[in-house]
Amino acid sequence: MIRIFHNTTFDFIKHWRTAAIITAAFIALGLGSFAVTGGVKYSIEFTGGTLMQLEFKSPPDVAAIRSTVESAGVAGAEITQYGEATSYTVRAQDEASVGEQEAGAEGVAKRIQDALTQRFGADEVTVVRTEAVGPKVGAELRRGAMLALIITSIISLIYLAIRFDWRFGTAAVLSLVHDVLLTFAFIKLFNIEVSLTVVAAVLTVLGYSANDTIIIFDRVRENLKKHRKANLYDTVNRSINETIGRSVLTHATTLAATLGLLFFAGQVLRPFSIVMAFGVVVAVFSSMYVASSLLIYIEHRYPRDTDDKNMRRETPATTASKPAAPKPRTPAATR
Repeated sequence: MIRIFHNTTFDFIKHWRTAAIITAAFIALGLGSFAVTGGVKYSIEFTGGTLMQLEFKSPPDVAAIRSTVESAGVAGAEITQYGEATSYTVRAQDEASVGEQEAGAEGVAKRIQDALTQRFGADEVTVVRTEAVGPKVGAELRRGAMLALIITSIISLIYLAIRFDWRFGTAAVLSLVHDVLLTFAFIKLFNIEVSLTVVAAVLTVLGYSANDTIIIFDRVRENLKKHRKANLYDTVNRSINETIGRSVLTHATTLAATLGLLFFAGQVLRPFSIVMAFGVVVAVFSSMYVASSLLIYIEHRYPRDTDDKNMRRETPATTASKPAAPKPRTPAATR
């Protein structure tokens, strides 16, 4: 079996300050974007309304599409080109259009389709996909998505508390909070539409990142028993190096599958693929730099009262900068 990154001795924790600055800056940009431009952009599934995906035989005039949709009695519709010059989406999310979904989910879409067919001809335009969601359904889906995020976070917290002691568990939970903030900052900064598939991607990222952190922490716990004389800083670095081969293979495989969905799965799964691809990077980053550095800090700040004195060690900053103690003179060296 081919083994990659075998017996490596990289000092990952040494770069914790740089990692902290990068992640804090990215989260600050995302939060600043929320403050300046408002919340994230929700899909039809959460707001209610009508979404139509259209395919034309020849590139149409956008103004002609807009005037045709307005002539069907749908005001304020968003017309967007995606992919090819012949592919467009029509999004009707104004209050009047959303309210009409109560009477009949296909009412608005049918009017738009009839108007487009009359204007461009039945052979010129094809409705590829239609989504029509009423306001009550959209509100229920939005509540369900929030509930899923909350339940997942609580279950992860309980599992980590049982699996590890509170120091390991706290570091892992804070790492998951970091991942959520970083992912939502990414969604906001890149204006990704929040849909059910994006929520599924966020939940997947949480589980994926937690699994990566747990694997490293398991190895840390094993190494603390095997190398009782080593300090925690060296033990954490050793554990990351011992699991890096597994991490590279796992993340590369996941990223390859995600990129396949991104380029070939179509418009519906593209937001899911983008968030998942970012999540793979976040999982590597947070497990190696955030969770591990937090564990060292917490163990230094709240050392355990046991005979295992190797846990009472410095923070990443002080450990990295502390000079080595001079070696005592041996009897042979004295005269």
